[in-house]
Amino acid sequence: MIYKEFKDKKLSALGLGAMRLPVIDGNDAVIDEEKTAQMVAYSMAQGINYYDTAYGYHSGNSEIVMGKVLKNYPRDSFYLASKFPGYDLSNMDKVEEIFENQLKKCQVEYFDFYLFHNVCEMNIDQYLDEKYGIFDYLIKQKKNGRIKHLGFSAHGNYDTMKRFLEAYGEYMEFGQIQLNYLDWTFQQAKSKVELLTEYQIPVWVMEPLRGGKLASLSEENTAKLKELRPDEGVPAWAFRFLQSIPEVTVTLSGMSSFEQLKENIHTFEEEKVLSENEMKTILDIAAQMIRTTALPCTACHYCTSHCPQELDIPALLALYNEHCSTEGGFIAPMAMMAYAEEKKPSACVGCRSCEAVCPQQVKISEAMEDFAKRLKA
Repeated sequence: MIYKEFKDKKLSALGLGAMRLPVIDGNDAVIDEEKTAQMVAYSMAQGINYYDTAYGYHSGNSEIVMGKVLKNYPRDSFYLASKFPGYDLSNMDKVEEIFENQLKKCQVEYFDFYLFHNVCEMNIDQYLDEKYGIFDYLIKQKKNGRIKHLGFSAHGNYDTMKRFLEAYGEYMEFGQIQLNYLDWTFQQAKSKVELLTEYQIPVWVMEPLRGGKLASLSEENTAKLKELRPDEGVPAWAFRFLQSIPEVTVTLSGMSSFEQLKENIHTFEEEKVLSENEMKTILDIAAQMIRTTALPCTACHYCTSHCPQELDIPALLALYNEHCSTEGGFIAPMAMMAYAEEKKPSACVGCRSCEAVCPQQVKISEAMEDFAKRLKA
């Protein structure tokens, strides 16, 4: 197992994410505890020492099961991470109640790592609002030793993340972002890494395989990779990409089967950084994948000056592209929660004034109509 230095600790470069644990009869709320225990036992034996759970994973049962399973191991043999569930705005005034409950569910006296969960457009105002006392309470728990290291995760855009860091950056010890070779440019992951580096904050990675999208590729793209590394599997390329980014400390993978776990651990037995040619190849594949699903908006903003509804069309198209590329997902609907009704894609009147000035000839009105339908689905 590769290990990374973090302050006075050595963290396994691969962390076990407890968001996609094995379940019974396809019910996400019913975790298969026996299989989970087997996976954790194997992880421990192979050197994984970082385990990541959260309040809402598996309908609230991930923390409970991980607490039961990890109770069988010495407390100093693993690092446990959990998060304050700010993805639900009704939780904002319950930080103390939730934190105390999480400790009980996980059967621990402290969290090694604790995060502001899912900083995004929908909750940034609340996270920064002093009346909720979230920051003050978590800092207090850090001083009391019940949080060893405080950080945040973010699915929001670059500007939202920057706003959070401008407020709390000096207190953040690690930042967890969606990072993979598809999102390197598509979701501004490269810029987000650079932003974290400005604040001297190490990078934790979530969604390294883009929810499984990068676990298998087309025959053509698979052949390109096999030509470069005949013995390397397709999923391993996603991890090798991350191993090539020096700012990355921990890569979290939500592994739902023993086979996935074994394969990923094998990949992290040693670092195999991509060469310049290999990096170019993988990013070219990502660009090709994006082109097949994404509209070619360059955010020139010609359209916005001609929209009678004053919609932020480039921002909406970026979210539309995200939603189409993931065939759904939560990022776009979550971002839409921060939009007023008159600024959502459903507010488009189909006048096509924007299309008359679009250099890329994007059929914007059709995209807005489709986006509105997808959000209601």
